[in-house]
Amino acid sequence: MNTIIIALSRYLIILFMLIYTFECFFVFRYPNEESRKQIYFRQNLWMFFMLLTGYLSLLLTLKDLSILWFFLMQMVILAAVLLLYHYLYPYANRLILNNMCMLLSVGFLILTRLSHAKAIRQFSIAAFTLAICMFVPFFFQKCKVFNRMAWIFAAIGIFSIGMVFLFSRVINGSKLNVSIFGITFQPSEFIKITYAFAVAGLLYQSATFRQILISAFMAGFHVLLLVFCKDLGSAVLYFVVYFCMLYVATEKLYYFLLGLVFGAVASVASYFLFSHVRNRVAAFIDPIATIENAGYQVSQSLFAIGTGGWFGLGLAQGAPKTIPVVEADFVFAAICEELGVIFGMCLILICVSCLVMFLNIAMRFHNRFYKLLAVGLSVMYGFQVLLTLGGVTKFIPLTGVTLPLISYGGSSVMVSLITFSLIQGMYISVKEEQHKLRKG
Repeated sequence: MNTIIIALSRYLIILFMLIYTFECFFVFRYPNEESRKQIYFRQNLWMFFMLLTGYLSLLLTLKDLSILWFFLMQMVILAAVLLLYHYLYPYANRLILNNMCMLLSVGFLILTRLSHAKAIRQFSIAAFTLAICMFVPFFFQKCKVFNRMAWIFAAIGIFSIGMVFLFSRVINGSKLNVSIFGITFQPSEFIKITYAFAVAGLLYQSATFRQILISAFMAGFHVLLLVFCKDLGSAVLYFVVYFCMLYVATEKLYYFLLGLVFGAVASVASYFLFSHVRNRVAAFIDPIATIENAGYQVSQSLFAIGTGGWFGLGLAQGAPKTIPVVEADFVFAAICEELGVIFGMCLILICVSCLVMFLNIAMRFHNRFYKLLAVGLSVMYGFQVLLTLGGVTKFIPLTGVTLPLISYGGSSVMVSLITFSLIQGMYISVKEEQHKLRKG
């Protein structure tokens, strides 16, 4: 009987995910948030049904009652977040909120299957961050000086990366983490926020050639420090974000094209300068030929995705742990193996709907600083998703960045939640101002 239930559960999980994903885009049929309420409520139901089915499947397979308590704790936290946003911020964008909760849910579910201890740790960090993030929209509304703090944010970013360069140990060819009082974190994740604020603040002041040079120097210093730390994935991310923000600030396409040229030159240079880049390129070109060393992770990832097929093998029925660092860099491969390629495609579409909504919000801002900041955070999120999924599926060489809100990593999940909250804060602030103008 248990075997039949476990086999059926994977189809139910995919069904709930398909309906949720469809409604992510169906919601755009309606012109305003008021007319979308029923869709948002149904999305919450599909998310809870998917989680319930997934955890029942894990409970029957692993026979560990602590999984049930973990599921209930998640329900309490996610329900609390949804209700508090509803009452504290009536102008919040519910699609962004729902997608944030859904991506977190998928992350908790797959991490519970891979490592219950890591799932609990991720949940604890996420719950703590969600509690803090409840105040982010309120704080963003009250504090109006962020556009004048560009050099403060830049100094924080440069100092933090400098600390990594000086004091971090080399792990897997890169300097990434810093430990303070026994707490290990990745500064390059947190600096994504300060970096976006710094670039937006500098380009907000003016788009003269002199100001562009100043902002380029600041951004280039961040990127070079990351290169010295051999954190090339983050360096690429910061580089792309800067030129996208520059294009929006100036509306001159040749700046963006210039960025592509610089990026191509830097890519070739990094290939010759860094041995681990050459290994990743070799693994990208032919992972099977290098399966005994550089291509092992990519090969195992492709095997896992292929083995899962359209509908997956079922939770705890595959062998995703054959992939090194599967909880972080290759979590998407584990999802496709056990929940199926259809589920994986839905996950990609949810990320796309987040990006579409982020950019839609950014383009509606009349405030130049808000617009640039929202574009920077949006591109940061979207390009990180592309880098992660591209590396796992052999679309591009591996970069070592995580899948936001899903991959294991305390620093990553904290920054991703803060990013979603900042965009909510800007959206709520503008909506409330518009409401006051209409009443006035």
